[in-house]
Amino acid sequence: MPKTGFKKLIVIAALAIFIIGGFGIWKWKDTGSAQSDKKPVTVNVAINAGLNVLLLIKEQGLLDEALRKYNAHVEWSEFSSGPPLLEGLTAKRVDFSFLGDGAALQGQGAGLDFANIGLITEGTQINSILVRPESGLQTPEELKGKKLGVAKGTTSHVYLDKFLKQYGLEESDLEIINLQIADAVSAFQSGQVDAIATIDPYTTQLVAQHKGIELKPKEEIDAPVTLIARSDFAKAHPEIVTEILKVYKTATQWQSSHIDEAADTYAKLKGLDPGIVKVLINKQASGLSPISADIIETQQESADFLYQSGFLKKKIQYKDYVDNTYVEAVSKQ
Repeated sequence: MPKTGFKKLIVIAALAIFIIGGFGIWKWKDTGSAQSDKKPVTVNVAINAGLNVLLLIKEQGLLDEALRKYNAHVEWSEFSSGPPLLEGLTAKRVDFSFLGDGAALQGQGAGLDFANIGLITEGTQINSILVRPESGLQTPEELKGKKLGVAKGTTSHVYLDKFLKQYGLEESDLEIINLQIADAVSAFQSGQVDAIATIDPYTTQLVAQHKGIELKPKEEIDAPVTLIARSDFAKAHPEIVTEILKVYKTATQWQSSHIDEAADTYAKLKGLDPGIVKVLINKQASGLSPISADIIETQQESADFLYQSGFLKKKIQYKDYVDNTYVEAVSKQ
């Protein structure tokens, strides 16, 4: 992925903002200049499992460039799934990241102080239930009594519970093995488990290699993925959070119009086949938008379901953890 092409798009976007914004842009620039006189700020940005635009942003060093005017620099980290990332939030080692529905609801049910600040995808194509071809399993009902690997507390865990409910099953009907995502895939391939609840790129890769067969739900299951910000950090540095969203939005737009180049970059970073990555990019349909009333309703239904099933220890009102002000500020610029 040519760095110059990506940067050029950001420059063009900035010029467009300048032309449209008039006097307002000068005020915004003065604010940025004033920020540079403040103490240095470290922004802890975490990459969750799977493929995400943050990987492209990190590879190109775009955030450090964008945040220089605020005297801020980025410290990157990567996590195998949402639950370990929540531990990073608790320790204040994560200021900005993204979470699937399972981890986000789990964190907020546990009282962690972070806000959902933008929707990346509705997530209808993220999760899957796979069975081994040699297992002989052909229907969801046949999962009863079988070993299934899943990372508990993740979006795949939430998907699994909803999937089973559609077929009149519960977790107690299966032998659930709690494994991190990559470990579950390894156990699946070695025959230690009969099935897995997992995410892409593993689903697309295993199915393409004829190493997994997907069991389909009766009805489509939403699994919204949102960008999140640690509340204390966002309140102290709202201009930095907004700037990160601007870079994120530009990166998603670049990816949509440069799928081949984006796929090549992801493939090199993750050791995947570029052809499979192209399929993933088209499946995910990533973007950036406010968290709508429909998504809030979907997440509330999931929270209620998880509370009733005993996974969440207390009831939560999802809308109380949504803050669209940052993404709306980006949309106005």
